[in-house]
Amino acid sequence: KGEKFPVFVITSPTANNGKTINSINLAISFAQMGKKTLLIDGDMRNPTIHRMFSIPVKNGLSEILAGLTDNITVSKTEIENLSVLTGGKIPPNPAELLGGKNFRSFLEAVRKVYDYVIIDTPPLGSVIDSAVIAEECDGAIMVIESGVISYRFAQEVKAQLEKSNCPILGVVLNKVDMQKQAYGKYGKYYGKYYGEYGKKQEK
Repeated sequence: KGEKFPVFVITSPTANNGKTINSINLAISFAQMGKKTLLIDGDMRNPTIHRMFSIPVKNGLSEILAGLTDNITVSKTEIENLSVLTGGKIPPNPAELLGGKNFRSFLEAVRKVYDYVIIDTPPLGSVIDSAVIAEECDGAIMVIESGVISYRFAQEVKAQLEKSNCPILGVVLNKVDMQKQAYGKYGKYYGKYYGEYGKKQEK
């Protein structure tokens, strides 16, 4: 406990940027470091994390925020130190639930239990949910698909996220084509360098 950025929000400009996979991978990385980690499916409009971990949807985030349950039901995974909270049943008013006092109280409760909390959220370029969640978080990460999202649109989404006063910790440039010239030359360089390094180690 006591880390500077224990609660992360992860978002993207549009769907299919690889946001959810990056959320899962970050949560797994923290868990493998021995940190007690909670991965939350904050995309109550289109929850998917429960399918990736084969977890039944029961008393998820939507039920907690709507006051339909007093228990925070998390599911342990096969990965040590990693637990998951599903998005729950799809509610008619996700942004309203996230902006209520129950969300703040919920985060206060999980902060006391977990070292890190990773919240996967809907694309900020489509709905406001991510910005609402970010207001209660310690840091934000944007996932952008290379060659698909324009610089201008990325800047617009970044500006919207900044309004939440949540520090933007960085951007993940996803799905980069390593065969393109701009990246290919570095790949050849590192391949050659580490290839020679491996030979030296064997000797």
